[in-house]
Amino acid sequence: MTEILFYHLQNQSLEAVLPTLLQKTLERGWRAVVQVATEERMSALDDHLWTFTDESFLPHGTDREAHAADQPVLITLTDANPNGAAIRFLAEGADLPQDLAPYQRIAILFDGTDVQALALARDQWRKVKAEGHEATYWQQDERGRWQRKA
Repeated sequence: MTEILFYHLQNQSLEAVLPTLLQKTLERGWRAVVQVATEERMSALDDHLWTFTDESFLPHGTDREAHAADQPVLITLTDANPNGAAIRFLAEGADLPQDLAPYQRIAILFDGTDVQALALARDQWRKVKAEGHEATYWQQDERGRWQRKA
């Protein structure tokens, strides 16, 4: 059964949190797909992952590119999984995929200061729990470390 992780972003933005989570994903030898809701966010994340730190970058691409299936991290607007990712990151209110079976994990990152994002995350929590998935809820402490809350 797919493990579902809810990341409640309160003190840091998606752009601050996502690169670290993606680095940990790649260290495990997993491929990732990042699903967002808008072209603007996809373009911004694409640019950001190349430059988020002076010391490194995250190898990635978007589903608009010819070799999307070869990318270790793929940014998309759809629920497709062309790179065979083991983990799917959902941001910006992206919907859960219809089929969770291909994934070891689904990570839902939501903005804790956005009332609509909170309501959607609650709805997604209820849905995955009702379907029998193991779901965990994470918040960052004041030092930026993730703490399991539920």
